[in-house]
Amino acid sequence: MPRFLETERLALRPFTDADAERLFALDDDPEVMRFINGGKPSSHETIQARTLPRLRHHHPCLGTPGYWAAEERAGGEFLGWFEFRPLDEHDAAVVELGYRLNRAAWGKGYATEGSRTLIDKGFADLGVERITANTMAVNVRSRRVMEKAGLVFLRNFTGDWPEAIEGSEHGEVEYELTRTAWERISRRAR
Repeated sequence: MPRFLETERLALRPFTDADAERLFALDDDPEVMRFINGGKPSSHETIQARTLPRLRHHHPCLGTPGYWAAEERAGGEFLGWFEFRPLDEHDAAVVELGYRLNRAAWGKGYATEGSRTLIDKGFADLGVERITANTMAVNVRSRRVMEKAGLVFLRNFTGDWPEAIEGSEHGEVEYELTRTAWERISRRAR
């Protein structure tokens, strides 16, 4: 399977139809889905009809899909996925960063490692000018990953939840990283 990016421990690759069961297992875990939809699992039909097509969608402005399957580089174990998708289908200037990893991968630095690699690729090679990420205000773990990856808090906002879930009453948060800030951080790291 061709890989899009590799880190010390991760391999990011395009999704295939063979990933349907892995995605079902990921979305079937109530803790993984807690801040997405309150912990409700996705059906096999939803994975096949909606999730996989969305994850495999190719964005011409980036020349890539917007989602990547994440595997352990050494053993090939499926860990989850990363999102790096343009907010405007025809313009790569602003992309959204996201991640969904299985519980066995939590607390090991995979989310930060994959996020940093995508950020570097976006600014260095894909013409990205701004990266945004958001989560529920109460999702402290995800917020910490955003901060470790270099994003900074931008604002609180109230999302339009079709159905309120625990914690949604506290609203959501948006983080961002601009090309200028990334370049400044990159120069200091040298």
